[in-house]
Amino acid sequence: MTQAAMTLWLAIDMLVTQIPFSKAKVESALLTQLSDTKAPGSEVFQFFEGTPVRFEDGVEASKFDLRIKREGAHPGFLVLEVQGRCVPLDEVKRHYADLVITDVPRGRSMNEATSYTATLGWGRLSFGFREKNPGCLAFIAFNPS
Repeated sequence: MTQAAMTLWLAIDMLVTQIPFSKAKVESALLTQLSDTKAPGSEVFQFFEGTPVRFEDGVEASKFDLRIKREGAHPGFLVLEVQGRCVPLDEVKRHYADLVITDVPRGRSMNEATSYTATLGWGRLSFGFREKNPGCLAFIAFNPS
């Protein structure tokens, strides 16, 4: 696991400056190694996963999911799975006040999440809270437009 000399919030800010995403940009920003998952059906997108990173505020990005379109213009898509120190919704709202609920659990799994999304100049940033632990942030999704 890599130790990053930044907080989760600084990491988010740094990742936003890397849009459009690339493997090299995300690796450099977070000091992680990304590898091609060679996922079935990946003719259109290349899928990368990364090694865990612990931020200095005790939050851990335990899994990275980066998707880059193989051909044509596309800014990429990135999801960080979050563990370690619990990040409650109130903390997220201190950084992103204008959040809208964009997804809710439908009762099929405890892994379903309520997603709160901020629409920003570059696209959408979503924060997911899973049913199995609804008080703590579970993932962050960067969806550039």
